[in-house]
Amino acid sequence: MNRNIIVLGASAGGFDAIRSIIAGLPRHLEAAVFVVWHMAPDVRGILPDVLNTLQTLPAGHAIDHEPIRNGRIYVAPPDRHLLIENDHIRVTQGPKENRFRPAIDPLFRSAAFTFGTRVIGIVLSGGLDDGSAGLWTIKQRGGLAIVQDPEEADVPAMPQNALATIEADYILRTADIPAVLIRLVKEEMPKPLPGPVSAEEVEKTAREINIQLESDTLQQHVMGLGQLSPYTCPECHGVLTTLREGNLVRFRCHTGHAFSADSLLASLTENIESNLWNAIRSMQESILLLNHLGDHLAEANQPKLAAVYFKKAREAESRSRQLQQIAYNNESLMTAELNKQTKTPDNRFGN
Repeated sequence: MNRNIIVLGASAGGFDAIRSIIAGLPRHLEAAVFVVWHMAPDVRGILPDVLNTLQTLPAGHAIDHEPIRNGRIYVAPPDRHLLIENDHIRVTQGPKENRFRPAIDPLFRSAAFTFGTRVIGIVLSGGLDDGSAGLWTIKQRGGLAIVQDPEEADVPAMPQNALATIEADYILRTADIPAVLIRLVKEEMPKPLPGPVSAEEVEKTAREINIQLESDTLQQHVMGLGQLSPYTCPECHGVLTTLREGNLVRFRCHTGHAFSADSLLASLTENIESNLWNAIRSMQESILLLNHLGDHLAEANQPKLAAVYFKKAREAESRSRQLQQIAYNNESLMTAELNKQTKTPDNRFGN
């Protein structure tokens, strides 16, 4: 048996990396290639058109329930998850994972669950850490992991986080990945194969895949997959359950949204800024109303009462300025940026 399922995930900075890899593949590669590239839901999916100009493997947006064929590239459509189920493809509008739809982890997880040792997972340039958990599942089930060299990646966070999560089989520049893929696809898988996965892990993976296949999330009993956390889902405010895989900690709510620790931290700190500006807006509206009422009272020859309203408006304006300063100083935190602070400062400019 050969490795003939290639799953590839990229985000910011990954467009050129994907194109470079596909350009180096032969037209009749005896493998199916599945691609998730993060994009905004309202962006027209141009990736298949771009890849087809390379005249290597034919590419197209995946279609729900179409059979898997070697020598094809299946690209996740905008705002849809791409998954593998048995011998066919699923395209769904399941809950967002790591703040994205399509997300990389659902594809990687479903490929590993279905095809095990036949899977080759590739993580390319991108922010945060989508793909790390999926790559962990691929490795656990005997598949291979290829990670773009972070030194080459335009946005190195995704490769760096993947390497912190799993022991990659290959760390490569994109120009070197096609030759490795061609060799791996031709090779027969060596023995012995990895040992069996625990029944608990199989059950957890199956439930998470079912969530993205648009099953009733309550029936998947997410809260029984781990320990309840003190955090709420940034998407729907449901309680988050903590899931642990090796040294990886991630979270899923009972409605189905899933977050890595990094994406949860980024979402929470972004929500802080949003909530601060909502508070500032409400305070400014109260200032406008207090001044308006004060003017009305002054016109009605009630100067003492008008003065009270004007005084309260000034006090609210002072608090509003303090809150604006807090909003200006708020940080959108990500673990990759925090990790940089432990390293030697950049002295290129004599700092």
